[in-house]
Amino acid sequence: MNPLDPLTFVIVVVALAWTYDFFNGMNDAANAIATTVSTRALTPRQAILLARTMNVLGAFLTTEVAKTMGKGVVDPSSMDQLVVISALAGASGWSAICTFLGIPISITHALVGGIMGAAIVGKGLSVLRFAGIKKILIAMILSPLAGFLLGFTLMVTLFWLLRKVIPSKINRSFRFGQIASAAFMAFSHGSNDTQNAMGIITAALMVGGFIKAFHVPVWVIIGSAFFMGLGTSIGGWKVIKTMGVKMVKLKPVHGFTAEVSASAAIIIATLLGAPISTTHVISTSIMGVGATQRLSAVRWGVAIHIILTWILTFPGAALIAGLIYLILRLIT
Repeated sequence: MNPLDPLTFVIVVVALAWTYDFFNGMNDAANAIATTVSTRALTPRQAILLARTMNVLGAFLTTEVAKTMGKGVVDPSSMDQLVVISALAGASGWSAICTFLGIPISITHALVGGIMGAAIVGKGLSVLRFAGIKKILIAMILSPLAGFLLGFTLMVTLFWLLRKVIPSKINRSFRFGQIASAAFMAFSHGSNDTQNAMGIITAALMVGGFIKAFHVPVWVIIGSAFFMGLGTSIGGWKVIKTMGVKMVKLKPVHGFTAEVSASAAIIIATLLGAPISTTHVISTSIMGVGATQRLSAVRWGVAIHIILTWILTFPGAALIAGLIYLILRLIT
């Protein structure tokens, strides 16, 4: 690929990164609002407005995850123009396919897979930073387990504390509590997932020579938050249906518990600089909450289908990114 001039390169990367952010918000809209909509705590329009607002605010919490994404997966010196463009296109392509099919996936891991696929095809295995990849893989394994255990434990605790309260009264009360928990969930989602695009854009600014050190500019944070919020506003309604209806039949107390449990796990990971899948965490939190009723309350067939998609996200996005790299190299 003939090198683009630095400004054109950055413009292309920003456009691709914010397209990725749009599909991120569209697919992950379900994370913050699926349980709230399914329990009728909020109307879809109200839930989306809440999620969009809190997503944007969450983007300003920290930039630790952006640093991991921008320089922790592959050696920054290997992140040339073709690798960056192919990685973003591969991640966006996989995310778009899954969103339109109604499949909740890890948009974060789609980008990691895209970066790895493009870098390996273009530069070889030696450019991978295994310490950073190990950190992501550990978080990938532990965060869903944390979501399940926190959801299960908090639900059991609430059942014990409220064992003498009439169920109808519990659900009326938690319908209001779920508005707060949905806001917390959307904020935590924005704090982690918005940083994926931030990290890649900042890496592109370094490649183009516009900045000397890895520091995320304010305009990158604002733009990434905006396009994440735009995707959330449009919403992936098929994904919302899968998350909020198909997996477990939820009541307000269940939705509240799942959202609080998932949000706590996500915020901890964000502050540690670990890019995790908010989809994984909220999904397993819902499973954990549902399992307190009885194991059969969780539609495990749907759950297994989602888990298989998680596993396929890394190689799927990596394959698309690698193919795009080869095509671009051949035609330019």
